[in-house]
Amino acid sequence: MEDKSKISNGKALIPFLIFVAIYLGSGLILQAQGVEMAFYQLPAPVAIFCGIISAFFILKGSIEEKFNALIEGCGNQDIIIMCTIYLLAGAFASVAKAMGGVDSTVNLGLTYIPAQYITVGLFIISCFISISTGTSVGTIVAVGPIAVGLAQKSGLSMPFTLAAVMGGAMFGDNLSVISDTTIAATRTQGCEMKDKFNVNIYMAAPAAIITIILLLIFGRPGVAPVMQTYDYSIIKVIPYLFVLILSLAGMNVFVVLTVGIILAGVIGISYGDLTILSFTQEIFNGFLSMIDIFLLSMFTGGLANMITKAGGIQFLLDKIQKMIKGRKSAEFGIAALVSLTDAAVANNTVAIIINGPIAKEMCNKYKVDPRRSASILDVFSCIMQGIIPYGAQMLTLLSFTKGTVTPFQVIPLLWYQQLLLVSVIVSIFIPFTDRTIRKKPWDWSKGEDSNVQA
Repeated sequence: MEDKSKISNGKALIPFLIFVAIYLGSGLILQAQGVEMAFYQLPAPVAIFCGIISAFFILKGSIEEKFNALIEGCGNQDIIIMCTIYLLAGAFASVAKAMGGVDSTVNLGLTYIPAQYITVGLFIISCFISISTGTSVGTIVAVGPIAVGLAQKSGLSMPFTLAAVMGGAMFGDNLSVISDTTIAATRTQGCEMKDKFNVNIYMAAPAAIITIILLLIFGRPGVAPVMQTYDYSIIKVIPYLFVLILSLAGMNVFVVLTVGIILAGVIGISYGDLTILSFTQEIFNGFLSMIDIFLLSMFTGGLANMITKAGGIQFLLDKIQKMIKGRKSAEFGIAALVSLTDAAVANNTVAIIINGPIAKEMCNKYKVDPRRSASILDVFSCIMQGIIPYGAQMLTLLSFTKGTVTPFQVIPLLWYQQLLLVSVIVSIFIPFTDRTIRKKPWDWSKGEDSNVQA
């Protein structure tokens, strides 16, 4: 298949549009039929595989050329690195949860947070769990039922309490170094996780701090719930701190996650929560939990390479460039693309994987630092994912209320997401987040930061 990446060919985008149509269409149809979690019934890897099949019929070239382009994209170094990190992150999360890490973290917070500050406490607990585990849905599953119970006992507004949990869950989904969104954003943009974090934190911290202040003012319960001492072990929180601190210190992420898995396993075995056999089973369960995103990333990389060689990406860039005048408008363009894609597919990681290659091209043309583009991709996808009423996060959270709360009661109260949106937009005009970028400028002559590691 001849490389036509510099040729503009709109027809080459049709396989991608077929993927979106199948994925989005199935969700809309099932939702109209009243199916729960409608947008998550059709496995995304199957939808992208349909797009790949259509590419063999639509794109020009021999079957061998198109197959080679597919395999080249699937086997791209960044794709394989990303997929390997997914597996390790899944294994760590599974082992750490099985040995009681999540329960200990929640119970530790509930034990020491004063009853009158329970709402802000739930937000902070959700922030820590999500940034430690890298999963917003997992955080909601862990904290959601507790939040509902406390709201009922204290007389707090249920939508208000749920919004606090959602905000904390999306805080970590955006920032965690083992979140699939962070992994996808940094690998597609070619930057280090810690550098993306250092840029991203300046966007997220102001939003989180203001949210905490607002929750302190408006989040006091009418009746202070009776708090109790919950069972916890500070030792079981250590693996999360280990992974978080060493990742931000710049240690190789493969080493950090592997040692984190072993550390969590040793603690679990020592406390009797795991045996050697169940430890290995939890590692494998963690691998299995990432199989969807693993296959989706690999197939998307393959389809993207086929579309790129056929001129589809160039066509899209040509159209986008008519609306872009410089770096700021390029950043808004990246934000708009990933937000609209997430609204369409209801999956922030998928949105980043789809738009990552386009964002990278825009970075090269308009000199948008990849550490900023990675942050923008992650931030806007997480904002949208945390707000859409049909996203897994919102659906899971509301399921604990048994239909007594609707998404539209919660959405106006999602202060963290709203403040994060304001913060990132301001950062486009006023570069208050660019301390790391100024300290270590991007080497455009090499096309990447010379210090980039896995």
